[in-house]
Amino acid sequence: MKPNWEDDYEIPAEIDLTKGKWIRNPFVQEFRELNLVSLDNDVKAVFPDSEAVNSALRTLMKAAAVVVPEAMKKAS
Repeated sequence: MKPNWEDDYEIPAEIDLTKGKWIRNPFVQEFRELNLVSLDNDVKAVFPDSEAVNSALRTLMKAAAVVVPEAMKKAS
């Protein structure tokens, strides 16, 4: 298990968090709903944008539907 930097981090004494007003980030829900994936560099070189990735994946899905049609029914 990786060590967590937060375990060793202490907030400096001059920072008082007890008197501040906390404001919820208005974009947090939108961020949670994003479906982000990270591409390795070799994949990024071939698929430079979302459109290219989506097109390739749709082509793969169509090919898979021919081989394994029940899997595609579940994906729909």
